Amino acid sequence: MSDIIAIIPARAGSKSLVDKNIKYLSGHPLIAYSIAAAKLSKKIDRVIVSTDSQKYTEIAKQYGAEVPFIRPDKISIDTAIDRDFLIHSMNWFEENESSVPEYWVHLRPTTPLRSIEIIDNAINEIMQDNNATSLRSGHKAPESPLKWFVKSNYYFRGLVDGEDYNLPKEAFEQVYIPDGFVDVVKSSFVMNNKEIHGDRMIGFESPVCTEVDSVEEFEYIQYQLDKNGSELLDYLNQVKG
Repeated sequence: MSDIIAIIPARAGSKSLVDKNIKYLSGHPLIAYSIAAAKLSKKIDRVIVSTDSQKYTEIAKQYGAEVPFIRPDKISIDTAIDRDFLIHSMNWFEENESSVPEYWVHLRPTTPLRSIEIIDNAINEIMQDNNATSLRSGHKAPESPLKWFVKSNYYFRGLVDGEDYNLPKEAFEQVYIPDGFVDVVKSSFVMNNKEIHGDRMIGFESPVCTEVDSVEEFEYIQYQLDKNGSELLDYLNQVKG
């Protein structure tokens, strides 16, 4: 039984950028880049896509992913949370394959440009820490959000006491922005708790990366790809060549 599985969630109901998970980036649908990253990993044994769409299913299979089930509509709505599709996927394995892989590498299609080596490093890190409940990636924030404001009845209000928001950034603890580069959860934890990450979540520092949630972000990723290329794009061109 494979013990390290990539899970790629791809529901069809995005409203911020319609059908963004299959929007074409350098000739390939966005989801294909996450499938490629998982296929090229030296650690990942199987690549599963969780989707509510038959169209997405066919595309995912064309690029080598497995789609053994269709995600129910009730856990594919805007307000659905990650735990919903993870539990659904884990339960399917328990019911249909008699055992559930322990490590689930969560790769969001909206973060398409990844380093395979960094993915494998993250997997190695959590596998070496038996006490860890999960791993999440994040990159350093250039400035603490504690220097930001909320707007209340026309006026700005700080998030800290007094005017501590005016302190230099060095006065604040380093903050990390979760970025979807690579997250890893453990089925032994998720299936026995109401949380998916727990209180021993490894903080895995990743490179700064862009997530797709708007036309502008998509265009910026296309620019990065045009400028720098990608081993993922090279692989995808071979697959569909």
